[in-house]
Order: sequence, then structure tokens, then C-alpha cells
Amino acid sequence: MEPLYTALNAVKLLRSSVGHVFDTLANGLRADHGEEGKDTKFIIELQELLSTVNVNFRDLEQAVNSLTPPPSAFNLGNTAFLSQESTLERQALYSDLVRSYKWTDKVHEYGNVAVSLFSQNSLKRSYTNSSSKRRRTQTSSHNVPPQTVDTVIATIDRQFPDMTVSISRPFTSNAVLQITLGRILKALVAFKGLMIEWVVVKGFCETLDLWTESRHKVFRKVTENAHAAMLHFYSPTMPELAVRSFMTWFHSYNTLFSDPCKRCGNHLHSALPPTWRDFRTLEPFHEECKP
Repeated sequence: MEPLYTALNAVKLLRSSVGHVFDTLANGLRADHGEEGKDTKFIIELQELLSTVNVNFRDLEQAVNSLTPPPSAFNLGNTAFLSQESTLERQALYSDLVRSYKWTDKVHEYGNVAVSLFSQNSLKRSYTNSSSKRRRTQTSSHNVPPQTVDTVIATIDRQFPDMTVSISRPFTSNAVLQITLGRILKALVAFKGLMIEWVVVKGFCETLDLWTESRHKVFRKVTENAHAAMLHFYSPTMPELAVRSFMTWFHSYNTLFSDPCKRCGNHLHSALPPTWRDFRTLEPFHEECKP
């Protein structure tokens, strides 16, 4: 504990010397500086105080470098006896101290759990085995000919007669789909190859663009859920299946304002219809009722 006491004492000395500097600056020129050369005397005094600050700061650095990090969180130790203090001002200190120790323990616990999880997960959106000795050209969902994208979208368009899909390419070869689902909603789906990159859902009478949200909360919620579905159905090895799965899920919103929630049985909850669709069963749920 001796190095810790030394470091704390160095912090106290540094704070005191810095306080002297600010006090001197706040007081400015004083009477004891005299009339002749008072500016020079004031500057010399400040230089001496700043030199003291520099020395104290160097001592603090040396004291901190001599410390060894603790292997785990500190125990309360004798500070537990603070709970027996009868003074009200000091009783509050104990509760704050306990909360800080609990918070530190949780940080250590969550950190250990995060390390174990991250060590098991490579955090790569790819199924490529990097340990193989010979590299092979992998099929990428980013580099797909426009004709392949058109064929997949045309197949999906024929699959759902009540959903109109049109393709445009305002950004070079990447497709942007404009989807009209009955007279319920419209959406823009931006692709990069056969990978869905962005979705915007708006009301049937709203103007579509990729950069602004809908003015209606219900369609903003549907947009958020579409982004979650976009990531859920993503598959670099089977991009066509991923797009068909997403479009099938999106088509389930043709009953956005007619189907009740499967959990509570109500059409409205918090003034909103069921804006969530289950990824497997496509059943409607309110945001508060979804499993």
C-alpha cells in the first residue's frame, strides 16, 4: 500500500500547486510587488509556481508508474464500518461507496463474459475459412451481374400478384427496387449486387426517396423492422434465398391494418397496429407483444 499512499500524496501536492497558480492569476498584481518592475516580479513569481507544478507532475508520473494494477476489484475492507457512523453526512458516503464497488464488480464481470464471447466469435459476415492453405475464389453476393438480379426480382414479382416491383439503377449497376404493396405502403430497397443494403418504407401517398423517413410513425416502425429482417435473412452463400425470404417476409405487411396481434388480440396498441412480423411464421405482433 505504500506506493499507493505515495501516489495519492503526489496528487495532493500537484492539486495544491495548481491551486496556487490560479490564485496568483486571480489576484493579479499585488501591493507587495512594489511600484518598480512589478510586471517582471509577477511573471517571475508565476514562473516559479509553474516550475513547482512541473516538478510535482513529474513526481506524480513516477509514483503512478511504480503502481501495479490490481488483479481484481478492491474489497470494501474496513470501510464497511462506515455504515455504523451516526453522522448523517457520513452515512451517505457509505451508500455511495457501496454503489461504486458494485459498479466496479459488474464491470469486471461483464468484461470477463465479453472476452469469452468475443474469443468464440470471429465477428465476420463470411463463411470463408481463412485457415486453408490455398485460396479459392468465393462467390460473392456483391459481384453479381445485373441480369441475374433482374431474373431473381422478376421471379419474386410473379410470385406475389398484389405486390408491384419495379427496378431502376440510378447508381451505376446496383439496383434499387420500388415496391408497392396494394394501397397500403410503398418502399425503396437498395441493393449491392444481390445483397440488400438499405430499406425505406413510406405510406402509399408519400413521396419515395432513400434519404428521408416517413412522416408517419407506423411506417417508421416498419422501416426499423425491415432493417432487422435485412440483417436476419442475410446469407453470403445463398443470396437468392436471402432476397426471396426477405421479400416473402415483407409481403406479409399486406395485412398491416387488418390483422390483429397474435398475442393480445387487439388491432391497436399505443395507437399503432401490429408492426412486427415474426421471421418464421410471419404472424403479426405489436412492438410490446413480440416474442
